[in-house]
Amino acid sequence: ETLKGGRLKRVARYIEGDRFMVTYGDGVADIDIDRLLEFHKKSGTIGTFTGVRMPSRFGTVRTGEDGKIISWEEKPVLNEYINCGFFVFERAFLDYLSEDEGCDLEKEPLQRLAAEGQLSMYPHPGEWQCMDTLRDAIHLNRLWDSGQAFWA
Repeated sequence: ETLKGGRLKRVARYIEGDRFMVTYGDGVADIDIDRLLEFHKKSGTIGTFTGVRMPSRFGTVRTGEDGKIISWEEKPVLNEYINCGFFVFERAFLDYLSEDEGCDLEKEPLQRLAAEGQLSMYPHPGEWQCMDTLRDAIHLNRLWDSGQAFWA
């Protein structure tokens, strides 16, 4: 029942070297690991996460004060990036974590890195897909079965 930050801290003794990579394991992507690693090295930060722009599952509309539609866009790609769960960290990041069950990777540790200017984002231009729901699993299995698995 320990959150991700606590689990990572608990296995720290098994991590060799000054730099390591982490993934959530519930997403697939066609990330060029060499480019991600090179980006991280050039950033000079303690941590780098991989960001992707998500397509909205739904269409969006903007309305005026009179309720009339100003714009209509079907399933746009959102402007904001999201964390897609592929990280590179320097060993110093382990000092931001505790073995406490409530140590949540995305909360205090990553927020603190960001506040200290020690977190970078590698903007992944390719494909990524999470597998959080049955719908996601069906979609990914169809891609795999049809030979269109972009992560293979």
